[in-house]
Parts: sequence; C-alpha cells; structure tokens
Amino acid sequence: MATTIAKGMQLTALPPAAGRAGLPGVLRSEFTKLRSVRSTYWTIAALFIVSVGIAALAGVAVTSNLHGNPANKAGLDATQASLGGFFELGQLVVAVLGALAITSEYSTGMIRTSLTAMPRRGTVFAGKLIAFTTVTLIVSVITSFISFFVGQALMSGTGVSASLFHSVSVPMGVISTPTSTTFVGTIVISPGTVLTAIIGTALFVTSVALIAFGLGAIIRHTAGAITSAIGLMFVLPIIIQLLPDTWRWDIMRFFPDGAGRVLSVTIGQQNPHLWSAWPQFGVTLIYAAVILAIGGYLFRTRDA
Repeated sequence: MATTIAKGMQLTALPPAAGRAGLPGVLRSEFTKLRSVRSTYWTIAALFIVSVGIAALAGVAVTSNLHGNPANKAGLDATQASLGGFFELGQLVVAVLGALAITSEYSTGMIRTSLTAMPRRGTVFAGKLIAFTTVTLIVSVITSFISFFVGQALMSGTGVSASLFHSVSVPMGVISTPTSTTFVGTIVISPGTVLTAIIGTALFVTSVALIAFGLGAIIRHTAGAITSAIGLMFVLPIIIQLLPDTWRWDIMRFFPDGAGRVLSVTIGQQNPHLWSAWPQFGVTLIYAAVILAIGGYLFRTRDA
C-alpha cells in the first residue's frame, strides 16, 4: 500500500536539551520515591507508635512506682525514661527504613531504570542520601519531642518530671527509716540539658539509619542489610559484655551504640568508661561516614 504525505507537512524536531541533569532533579525524584512507597509510611508509623507508646508506658510505670514507694525518686532520670523506647527500639525501626531506602530498588530492578535516566551514579547516591537523611531527621526530631512530652505529662505531679522551660531538682540519694524517708542531696537539671538529650537522641537514631543505608548500598539485599545493622548495633554490644573487664571497657567506647546510652542521660553518666555525650556521638558518626563512603564507592563502581 502506498503511503502519501501531505504537501507542506514538516516533521518537528525534538526540543533541545534543557541542560545537564543534576542534583535538584534527582532530589525531586528521590522524594517522590519515598512518598510513593507504602513501606515508608508503615515504618514511620511503627517508629512513632513504638516510641511514644513506650514513653507512655514508662510514664505510667514511674508514676505507679513513686506512689507506692517515694524512695524510688532518688536518681530517677525522667528524661531517659521517656526517651528509652525511642533510642533503644527506634534505632531498630529506622534501620529497617534505612535499608529499604536503597535496597528496594535492587530487589525490584528499578535501580537500572534510575541509572539509565541519570547515569551519574555519584549524583544518584548523593540524592538518595540527602532525601533519606532529611526525612529521617525530621521524623526523628518530632518523635523525640512527642515521646518526651507524653512521658513527662504522665509523670507530672510526681516531683521528678523534667521540663524544657524551667530547671528541676531531683534527689540523688535517700535514707529510709521505718517511720520516714529522707532524700539526701539533689541535682539540678536545666532545660538546656533536657533539650540536649532530646535533640541528641534524635541525631543518634538518624545516624543509625544512615549506617543501615550505607550497609544497604554495600550488601544490596534488604534482609542482609537489616541483619548487619542489627548485628552491629545490638548483637556485638551484647557479645562485648561477655568479655573480661580489662578488654570490655576499652572496646565499648569505640562501638557506635554507646552514644545512645550517653545522649539520653540528664542525671550523671550511666557508664563512666564511656566518653561524654558529643565525643561518644562522634564515634557513631565516624562509623556512619565510613560505611557510607564504602557504600558510595561500590555504588559507583559495581554493575547494577
């Protein structure tokens, strides 16, 4: 069959390229991916429910214990009680989110499409990292504050609840007799100390998510990345506890989990063998930076 072409018809050329694809476009794409995946919402919901739920349970438990025995006030860290669920179990939840943020594309094969659309792998990895870090940090800070306020609201009236607006005094010791209970010595907790604990805990949980993200880039398998993150943050610290004291104390401070135990504390330091809050948090950041650097290098050099 003959094909006729109308006279005067001209084929239009494709529009010229608007410019070299860059990081802003990748960021828009990565934020869209995070919003469009159900696992993101489920994981964030689990983080919030677990953290705030445990804070509420801790508040009820503390109130009940203090009503039954006022001597339990001595040395009670109300801030840590509210944040305990967030920094202990919250890091487990965000580790799952961190692994999924990069391994989900490998499991579905979408990573090939992403790299075809944007061949600059370093830019893709940076975009994924920035988008994920932004979302995780915002969610972590919000969860940390809400966990604190819920826990302290349930502890109000006990005399040990912490505050962001004024200093509080907490008894450090107690002398009990058959007829009376006398508190000996107090420590003043300033609002700045409480704020440091809240923000510091959120930063620690975010850094754990980045460790899991980096492990996901290295392993490229969701279950393997989550297992590795749990092993690093939970299993190895338990094994270290079984070592002789002469080794244990020197090793503990060089593991990334130590920061969570220090940053959430407002009354003294739980373990005198660990460094103070921010140097100990620096150890966690070094782990995150090294693992992310290895993951970024492998992301650029390996086939998808």
